[in-house]
Amino acid sequence: MEYVPLGGTELQVSRIALGCMGFGGPGQEVHPWALDEQSAAPVFRRAVELGITLWDTANVYGGGTSEEIVGRAVRRYSRREDVVIATKVGLPMHGGPGGSGLSRRAIVDQVDASLARLGTDYIDLYQIHRFDPGTPVDETMEALHQVVAAGKVRYIGASSMWAWQFATMQHTAAQHGRTRFVSMQNQYSLVQREDEREMFPLLADQGVSSLPWCPLASGRLARPYGQVTSRSASDPVGRRFFGDVDRPIVDAVQRIAARREVPMAQVSLAWVLGNPTVAAPVIGATSPAHLDDAVAALAVRLDEAEIEALESGYTPRRPTGF
Repeated sequence: MEYVPLGGTELQVSRIALGCMGFGGPGQEVHPWALDEQSAAPVFRRAVELGITLWDTANVYGGGTSEEIVGRAVRRYSRREDVVIATKVGLPMHGGPGGSGLSRRAIVDQVDASLARLGTDYIDLYQIHRFDPGTPVDETMEALHQVVAAGKVRYIGASSMWAWQFATMQHTAAQHGRTRFVSMQNQYSLVQREDEREMFPLLADQGVSSLPWCPLASGRLARPYGQVTSRSASDPVGRRFFGDVDRPIVDAVQRIAARREVPMAQVSLAWVLGNPTVAAPVIGATSPAHLDDAVAALAVRLDEAEIEALESGYTPRRPTGF
């Protein structure tokens, strides 16, 4: 495993992140492909064996049960000091005051609820799940600074939004001497590269790390074009954001993978990892093999001709995931 600093901090994170959206408990609305705690155990154990220390979840995943499963997994298979726990706030948890959004009340209420579910007294990386147009930016940044000052959160991060929105939030924090974001969890893959236009240059300028989500386009870049799995058939994220991805791109991944005699996932992830602003793609693993492929991608070095083949079929498209 390789480790890099997150943003401009001294916090070291593994170059592969374990995405925990696919873990959920009974009695909650979870994805049809989600794993319960017992089924998820081999994935957590393999993550520890491979040295994957960055575990990413959110308060809304599995109605809070993902956080509970992650917290117990940290205690069962690792040590708190050896894992970087990342979670999120912002999407609806309940209909009452403070149940969603990025108001002061929502952030203060939801961070305490996440800490209780995770069974820890601090969160390493607390991320806003989306931009909240209904709350003044100053209020959000002040509340995030408050939970850092209280010792409940070590660092803060953001997720998919327009570059101007992120720049506004960073500027507001800097203007008032408040905590700034060190990471951006944005959608990035061979079939969704729109953040290369403005977001990635902004991140590089600000010294902020990217933690891409859906780096394999919900599996569409890990298998030949047209093949369907149970997850791709039922995953609302994939249906909402990808549809019929560009066949030339997928075919190029398949050709290069066949020539190298490696799985397609390794080629697709190697391309994402080649972006100098990317710290760790978030891998939504539902089997230990998914993590094996992701870690193996660290050793894949694409040459200029392969990169050209992978990138040449891309055409501009609407940014998705905001």
